[in-house]
Amino acid sequence: MKKRRTGGKLWAAMLTLTLALYLTILPLSAWPLDQRPPWVVLALLFWCFAAPGRVGVLVGFFTGLLLDVLTGTLLGQNALALSVTAYLALILRPRIRIFPLWQQTFFIWLILLVERLLTLWVIGATGEPMPPLSYWTPSLIGMLLWPFMSLLLDPIERRLGAD
Repeated sequence: MKKRRTGGKLWAAMLTLTLALYLTILPLSAWPLDQRPPWVVLALLFWCFAAPGRVGVLVGFFTGLLLDVLTGTLLGQNALALSVTAYLALILRPRIRIFPLWQQTFFIWLILLVERLLTLWVIGATGEPMPPLSYWTPSLIGMLLWPFMSLLLDPIERRLGAD
């Protein structure tokens, strides 16, 4: 009988979130900065669906704080957005997981839009100028990347076994 590690999914989630944070701060030329995919949000959503007992609102909050520090945004801006995103993922998980991947993509897009709306609300509340229309592009890119990211991480989640 094989012994399974109890924290395997948590370690995989932390490694994935670390990679997503790195991809978020990876230096790029000026033109794709507005179109950078929401790597951290996508990774958090995947692990909230795959391991709801291990990854949730608290992980989303601390990942958001780390993202705030790394990107230089207002402290708590991403923490709020990722906490709410994780909460929505945990609440909607039973409803979304029953759909095929191509239909899940639509729901992921709606959650990504909520994350962008929360960030926009914080931007407006702090008196910063409103972002251009390209502000919404990352949610569309994230929607298009969701099937690929899900197919890439699903074998890892299955190999680690049931939560």
